[in-house]
Amino acid sequence: MQNAIELRHITKTFGRVVANHDVSLDVRRGEILSVLGENGSGKTTLMNMIAGIYYPDSGEIYVNGQLAEIRSPKDAYALGIGMVHQHFKLIDVFTACENIALVLDKREKYDLKAIRKKAQAICEKYAFDIDLDQKVYEMSVSQKQTLEIIKMLYRGAEILILDEPTAVLTPQETEKLFAVMRNMRADGKSILIITHKLHEVLSISDRVAILRKGEYAGTVETQGATEAMLTELMVGKKVELNIERPEPINPHLRLSVHNLSVTNAEGVRVLDQLSFEVFSGEILGIAGISGNGQKELLEAIAGLQATEPHSSVVYYPDDDRDSTAEQLIGKNPKAIRDMGVHLSFVPEDRLGMGLVGSMDMVDNMMLKSYGAGHSPIADRKAPRHLAEEIREELAVVTPSIHTPVSRLSGGNVQKVLVGREIAASPSVLMTAYAVRGLDINTSYTIYHLLNEQKKRGVAIIYVGEDLDVLIDLCDRILVLCGGRNNGIVDGRKTTKEEVGLLMTRLQNKGGVA
Repeated sequence: MQNAIELRHITKTFGRVVANHDVSLDVRRGEILSVLGENGSGKTTLMNMIAGIYYPDSGEIYVNGQLAEIRSPKDAYALGIGMVHQHFKLIDVFTACENIALVLDKREKYDLKAIRKKAQAICEKYAFDIDLDQKVYEMSVSQKQTLEIIKMLYRGAEILILDEPTAVLTPQETEKLFAVMRNMRADGKSILIITHKLHEVLSISDRVAILRKGEYAGTVETQGATEAMLTELMVGKKVELNIERPEPINPHLRLSVHNLSVTNAEGVRVLDQLSFEVFSGEILGIAGISGNGQKELLEAIAGLQATEPHSSVVYYPDDDRDSTAEQLIGKNPKAIRDMGVHLSFVPEDRLGMGLVGSMDMVDNMMLKSYGAGHSPIADRKAPRHLAEEIREELAVVTPSIHTPVSRLSGGNVQKVLVGREIAASPSVLMTAYAVRGLDINTSYTIYHLLNEQKKRGVAIIYVGEDLDVLIDLCDRILVLCGGRNNGIVDGRKTTKEEVGLLMTRLQNKGGVA
């Protein structure tokens, strides 16, 4: 089988950081190749060089057997290479067809009717389920992703690179995407996937290329491979892939959320009379398609989101439901902290809300503690010690704890944020996509840390996108649909299919398990 892409001795550095070193690998025509590796192993950098976003310091790239000079995405398009990024590049107020028109070459005539006809033919050929006249702002995440793929195919892409394509899809949407990918493979397309979900790698890939610390560790045939084998190749040692789920010990009510409603700046009600309870020593999972109120829910509890009248979040410091219970609604984070409520929050926006990108690890640790002292001079000794601990325990890849966190990879930024919030000894810990962008080894480290907090009696709210993890990790799972409670299921008894259906089909009345 002829190779679609051949990488030969590719090296790329950023200052003193070596992202890729002497990487050589092949991508065959008509195959789906997954690219695996820990955070900082150079997966995205390597794909960005194929897509023309970066240019290698040394080495050669061959496309269809010919030496290629890919200095820009335009060069990549000309060679039939297209990349679909995690953050879509679409105009919200345009229709699907109008967004496709944006990829036209300057020499091509703008004829929306002809564009629509060609796009419709692509949809029918590969079984894409999309309305070409629908506005982007009306689309689901899955539909937007489909549109991005159609844009690449419209431009004549024979080689597609997909960056975390299933990150925010339901199981049903993932299966639809996989069916389309198989159709594209059958048509001779070559598809590269960056993903951390090993069960999906084994389900969809023909082969798996593995990077370890910026270097090529080998390619294995998916047939006959196991999750444990792939993880060992990524990490270089055996890793236990079991998520512990201890039974809650002496659980008591910690948070009571009642009639929580939030309307966003556009006047859309994103949370609609949401009610549920959270207990100490349990992990309550929150499942839902992206944009169904997960962000607003955690921010409302943390005092970062304005709520509508009659909304209530009551915090119970101990077993007794008496006058010591505290109403959190209407209070800002400082007021909540001054009440003695130890609440830690890992937000979805790592650098916008969680950390200050221009600060280093030490100063970001200090953000949690600088107001506690009585001296005008901030104590840097304890934050420095904490930064060193987190760097060691979570294997944060950074030149120094004094390097600005904005220079770290997304996965390493997440490690810094999660480590800091867990180290604050909370009584309530809320996490939004705590392992998004993390490699499998670090993800399991985070699951272990969450379970350690659970054993200490911490009430944990875990917003996640991987339903397999939600079901394995959480005691109960609250499913959001349209900003409402569409049911609370037992994590030990439910299935992916049940949760997936609750995420997409709003019931008349939310249930409780």
